[in-house]
Amino acid sequence: MQLTLVVPELIWPEPDDRESFDALPCDSLNTLIARSRRTRRPPQSLEATLCDAFGLAENAAYAAFRVLGEVAGPAVAGACWLCADPVHLRLHQERLILADAGRLDITAAEAMAIVDELNRQFPDLGTFHVGTPDRWYLQLAGNIELGRFDVLPLSAVAGRSIGRQLPESTELRWLRQLLNEVQMVLHQHPANDIRENAGRSTINSLWLWGAGVLPAGSAQVFTGVWSDHPLARGLGRAFDVPVQAVPDDAAALLAQASPDSQQLLVLDSLQAPVQYEDGDAYRAQLLALEARWFAPLQRALAGGKIRRLRLAASTAYAMLVWESSRSEQWRLWRRPQPLVATAQALAKDHEMDAQ
Repeated sequence: MQLTLVVPELIWPEPDDRESFDALPCDSLNTLIARSRRTRRPPQSLEATLCDAFGLAENAAYAAFRVLGEVAGPAVAGACWLCADPVHLRLHQERLILADAGRLDITAAEAMAIVDELNRQFPDLGTFHVGTPDRWYLQLAGNIELGRFDVLPLSAVAGRSIGRQLPESTELRWLRQLLNEVQMVLHQHPANDIRENAGRSTINSLWLWGAGVLPAGSAQVFTGVWSDHPLARGLGRAFDVPVQAVPDDAAALLAQASPDSQQLLVLDSLQAPVQYEDGDAYRAQLLALEARWFAPLQRALAGGKIRRLRLAASTAYAMLVWESSRSEQWRLWRRPQPLVATAQALAKDHEMDAQ
């Protein structure tokens, strides 16, 4: 079996934060990294990393693929889609900070009520859809030409300061005006009144990103996709690759995957802790990944059950890929380093690139 393992935000982005790195016994991950060939590219989003795995260019039609990955989404083909994700924007020390829906605890009733109101207010625009309470979409009307639309994915801005919400191009002036009107509707919506009275963050804007039309399918890259991430699931479905939820651990995956297959596994439990600078959650999730995934996968690679393993990690330092085979895992002279040492080396490389 050949395995591509995608783990966004694998390495904590503050190399001198000893509190977050200390007491992290990740021997198998460190061994895997030490005995692999590494490539390094400029940082990119998880979404771009997933599309890379399928041979697609950056800024692909993320929204259309993600709709396809929803459990019960609308028909996708032929329409132009945008992710219209609910967010909360707040001003902090003259900076606009974005919190995604993972921090808002939006109920299904709130999502449906707000999206129904948006559809009443903007009937000529197209149709807003609820994928889940956390993920919303805008299906543009057929007569609307969007033009060039270059907006960072939500994963790249969640928990961070944002300079602007939409491109400043003249052709998207109408969309910036629309967003202002949407924000007014959200400000006046009864669901937000209830949230504010209860001391909860309001849903005061949308993050519009990932615009595009679902492209025609191409040849299969993988035999199977294992992921709970809707974009990864949508990419698999678009290219007729069987898609399954992430199993409990590596043993379950190895038991189900055929020996001659090429599998894609996406483990994204580190992403939110890094986005929101939660060191305790990062350590807990990394140790769980070590026990359930990194340790058994490293043993399976060294033992020949996995012929080749490719670990792809989008991080603040760089887009990192480690590739290894069975023979490489037996190069015992390549001694593992603590994860903090790896982070410090990457930070130094990143600084040199910036000079």
